[in-house]
Amino acid sequence: MPNIKVITDSSVQLSPEEIEKYGITVVPLSITIDDKTYVDGEDITRKDFIQKMDNAKELPKTSQPAIGRFVDEFKKLAADGSQVLGIFMAKCLSGTVDAARQASELVDFDVTIFDSGYTDRAMGFEVLEAAKMAQADKNLDEIIARLKQMHLEMMVPDLTNIIKGGRLGALAGRVATLLNIRLFLEMTTNVLNIKAKGRGKKFTKKFNQDLIEQVKNTPNIKHLGISYVDTPDDMEDLANELKKVNPNMDILVQETSPIIITHAGHGAYAVMFYSE
Repeated sequence: MPNIKVITDSSVQLSPEEIEKYGITVVPLSITIDDKTYVDGEDITRKDFIQKMDNAKELPKTSQPAIGRFVDEFKKLAADGSQVLGIFMAKCLSGTVDAARQASELVDFDVTIFDSGYTDRAMGFEVLEAAKMAQADKNLDEIIARLKQMHLEMMVPDLTNIIKGGRLGALAGRVATLLNIRLFLEMTTNVLNIKAKGRGKKFTKKFNQDLIEQVKNTPNIKHLGISYVDTPDDMEDLANELKKVNPNMDILVQETSPIIITHAGHGAYAVMFYSE
């Protein structure tokens, strides 16, 4: 049976240890800030990106990897006869999965492309599951069947980037800013919805309390991820509270990628988990 190698994009949330342990290939997206283009994770760090974003004249723009980059990566992975499984962020968020699919049609071997329906740690859970199963010699059909439905919840306390990006109308944006409105976004497979809106820190506190109750009442949660922009201390506190209601959970708390930061903005954080 040929080996199966997993490839994904840099919007994924994985630790360096996970990437190395499971042999995962991560293809970087690009970010353009005031006409200068950077490659995610190669010539710009997450902390540097936030500073550059704040000083930029316009909201940074993100770009999917070039089709040629995918072709090159696929060829490297398949050189020893391995099968290639690509798991990429939701089509509703990016054209990355379509670019990968086009690249797969330009090579003379089979590449399986899977739209994760998510991004960040939610997609990371799928990537890890696939890579673990590949190491356990499961076949491609078994891996695809196993990829789970994930659950993602994200708080966006600062609407600046969403307003700049045109995701709220100009009038709605001004009103939201004046009233200190915060959004509770929920993502299901390939759909991002506003689940609730509220005002100020009380709304965020209620979001966290409801989340803790949800985790407490959801059986068999093994893994949970918290991804954030610039609030590490608050997120560690939230992780500790979640750990109290479910001590058996494995929790990864990590700063998110520039791809997510661009569209979420300061203070944003996402909580993702799945149950077995």
